Amino acid sequence: MIKNTKNTLITIVGPTAIGKTALSILLANHFKSDIISCDSRQFYKEMTIGTAVPEKEELAAAKHHFIQNRSIFEDYNVGSFERDTLKKLDNLFTENPIQIMVGGSGLYVDAVLNGLDYFPEVDPKIREKLTAELNEKGIEILQEKLKELDIETYNTIALDNPHRIMRALEVCIGSNTPYSTFKNKPKAPRNFNVIKIGLNADREIIYNRINQRVDIMLENGLLEEAKNLYVNKNLNALQTVGYRELFSFFDGNFTKEFAISEIKKNTRRFAKRQLTWFRKDESTLWFDYQTNKNKIIANIYEKINTF
Repeated sequence: MIKNTKNTLITIVGPTAIGKTALSILLANHFKSDIISCDSRQFYKEMTIGTAVPEKEELAAAKHHFIQNRSIFEDYNVGSFERDTLKKLDNLFTENPIQIMVGGSGLYVDAVLNGLDYFPEVDPKIREKLTAELNEKGIEILQEKLKELDIETYNTIALDNPHRIMRALEVCIGSNTPYSTFKNKPKAPRNFNVIKIGLNADREIIYNRINQRVDIMLENGLLEEAKNLYVNKNLNALQTVGYRELFSFFDGNFTKEFAISEIKKNTRRFAKRQLTWFRKDESTLWFDYQTNKNKIIANIYEKINTF
């Protein structure tokens, strides 16, 4: 039983393909709550297979928000997501003091739970130029630029993540100030409590699940979906594992077999980065992905009653 009804956001995190969606639906049904999707690529309606959007049956099993509600042609970022999600939560908490958020996009999760560092507006043409450089010359040229402009960020950022590098660079170039100087400022407090649930498994299990998911995506038509998006390959939303490798295949730089192996490899690397990010928060309650769901629910009740 719950002793009080303070607003609480149960947030489910963990590596890709670990089973977060299934758990979120189970919890949403148990608590009669909605689900906030916190996956920075499932926002886009043109990207379905390659972003592992929940199946129609899953979407129908609980009310979801922020899934395929944007176009790849819209300028949508983590700041916009933070603002939209906080507004949505204010409305949802009037109906039910317990709500669910689920997703593997660590920066977006942190934005909602803790607030963002705010950066100056920059000319979107800077990002377009950086994206063109990435596609034409590779990520190394961007890494070197960042090292020159902001050594502090260079030493702490995931250097194999083009999104993070381009974001840091566009701020450095657009403001003529290092990206790192805008970070770690005081942030506005939240009007809800947080329970963070992490799902994990042995690395070999995670990697096998990822490989199987990629195979299923290909069976479901990922190649055709990527072909339809190829003409827009320079858009920021499409600088994404699963599409980027297939674009290189269409460009003639990869064989089909190599592109598929790269998707699997890069997705495994992404999962490793996700775990590194989420493990930084010591308040997260971690469970094996096969843990009995009643045990997870019992832990949630115990935590709620401490607030």
